[in-house]
Amino acid sequence: MDQRATEVHTSLWWGRRGRPAEPWTAAGPGPALPDPSAEHEVVIVGAGLTGLSTAVMLARRGVRPLVLEARHVAAGTTGHSTAKLSLLQGAVYSGIAGHHGSAVVRAYGEMQRAGQAWLLDFCQAAGVPVQHRDAWTYAVTEQGASTVAKEARACATAGLEVEHTASTELPFDVRAAIRLPDQVQFDPVDVCVALRDELVSLGGSVVEGVTVTGVELGTGRGGGADGAATLRTSAGEVRARRIVLASGIPVLDRGLYFAKLKPQRSYALAYRMPAGASIPQGMYLSVDSPSRSLRTAPHEDGELLVVGGNGHVVGRSSSPNAAVADLDAWTGEHFPGATLAWSWAAQDYQAAGQVPFVGGMPRSNDQILLATGFNKWGMTNAAAAAQMLVADLVGDGAASELAWAKPLRTRITTPRDLVSGLELNGTVGWRMVRDWAGHLLPHRDGDARRPAEGEGRVDGGRRPVGTCTVAGQTHRVDAVCPHLGGILAWNDSDLTWDCPLHGSRFTADGHRLEGPALSDLEPR
Repeated sequence: MDQRATEVHTSLWWGRRGRPAEPWTAAGPGPALPDPSAEHEVVIVGAGLTGLSTAVMLARRGVRPLVLEARHVAAGTTGHSTAKLSLLQGAVYSGIAGHHGSAVVRAYGEMQRAGQAWLLDFCQAAGVPVQHRDAWTYAVTEQGASTVAKEARACATAGLEVEHTASTELPFDVRAAIRLPDQVQFDPVDVCVALRDELVSLGGSVVEGVTVTGVELGTGRGGGADGAATLRTSAGEVRARRIVLASGIPVLDRGLYFAKLKPQRSYALAYRMPAGASIPQGMYLSVDSPSRSLRTAPHEDGELLVVGGNGHVVGRSSSPNAAVADLDAWTGEHFPGATLAWSWAAQDYQAAGQVPFVGGMPRSNDQILLATGFNKWGMTNAAAAAQMLVADLVGDGAASELAWAKPLRTRITTPRDLVSGLELNGTVGWRMVRDWAGHLLPHRDGDARRPAEGEGRVDGGRRPVGTCTVAGQTHRVDAVCPHLGGILAWNDSDLTWDCPLHGSRFTADGHRLEGPALSDLEPR
C-alpha cells in the first residue's frame, strides 16, 4: 500500500470518530429529548436531506415534527454525497426506460425538476452557497458510447434537452458525451444545517444520538383517534400519530424493502491542485465500469478536485482499501500533482425497478411512510420525495399538486423488475450459503494471533467471531449480522464490519452504523 492510500485509510477513520478530517461531516447538537409522554403528530427517523426537507415542509404548514437521528445531522448518505443537484444523472433515465414505459420516464424527469426547484429556492432563501455547473455523462469505450446514446434518447423522453458532444474539459480521450447546462453543486452539510435551523425556528425539534429499535402500531388508521404508534428508541419510548422513515434503508422489515434494494458503497477523494493547474469545471459522471465522477469544491485553501467511483455492493469487496488506492492512482495518472486532502465513502440503495419507493409502508395502517432507493441521486430525489410524503401526511388536496407523482406510485411490477429482484435475492441467498459453508465445512478454529493495526478477520465455527485491531485496541465481536444472519466482512478502508446480504454496517467494536439491522454486535 502506498503512502497516499494510508492517508485515505486514516482520514476515513478520523472523520467517523468526529475529528476534524472530513469537511462535510460536522454538525452541531440538537435539542434535548422531549417528554416521552407527549404525543407527536409526526416523528421523522433520519436527519439527512430527506428527513429534514420533509420536516421543514411540514413545519411551514403548521405541523411541528420531531426528527430523531442515530448519530448527527447529515451523518449518513447525505453528508458523504458528492452533492450534485442535477437533472442529468448518468444512465438513470435509460435504466428506468428498460424497466418501465415512457410515462414513468417522463414522470421521473418531472420529479427531478420538482426536487431541484424546491432545493434551489431553499438555498437561495437560506443563503446557502451553490455553484452552477454544466452536467456531463460520458463514455471512454465503444460499449459506453452506446449507453450514452441510449441515455440521450431517454433524456429526450423525459424532456431534457441534452447536447451531444465528444469535446470535454477532461484530460483523456472521450468516445461520447452528453451535456446539460446550468445544473448545481453544493456542500450537503451546509444545506442540512440550514434546514435544521429553519425547522427549529418554526417549532420543530431535532434530537441526535437516538436510535430507533422498533415500532408498535396504534389501533387507529393513520394515527387516528384510536391511538398513536409507539417508537422504541435507545432513549425511551416516543409516541407519534404518523412516522416517516428517512434513514436510507427502512429500519423496519414491514414491506421487505431490504429484499428490493441493492446496497452500494462508493468512494470519493478530494484533492488540492498545484497552482495554475487546470481543473474541469463541469460535473462529470462516466457510464463505463469502473465509474468515475468528477466535480470541484470551493475551499479556503483554493478550489478542490473531487473524484469518486469504484462502487461495489456492500460487504462484497475483497479489499475496499484497494478500491480506494486504485481511485487515487487513477487520479494521479490523469491529474499530475494532485495532493490528497480528504476522503470518504457513501452508501446508497438502488431499487430493483430503478424508481425510488416513496409512500405508505405496507401493513402499517397508514401510520408509517418511507422514502428509499434513490440510486445515488439523493439530492433531487430527497426534496421531491419530501413533497410526496408531505402530500400524504397533510392531505388537504396537496397530492393533486403533484401530477407527476401518480405514474410513479401506480407503476406495475414489470417482468424486468421481477428478473432484477430474482437476481438480487438469488445473489444474497448464494452468498449466505457460501459464507456459512466456508465457516462450518470444515470447522475452523479461531486464530489466536492479534491482527495488525487496521486489519480484521472472521474466524469460523458454529458462531463466527470477528477480530480486528483499530487505534491500538483489539476487538472481538459476534460476526453474524443481527438482521438475517449474514456473516460479516471486514472493511479495511472504513474499518467496519459490513454485511454482504443487505448492507448493515457496524463499527470495529460492534456499534451499529446503518442498514436494516436494529442492534449492535455482541462482544465476544
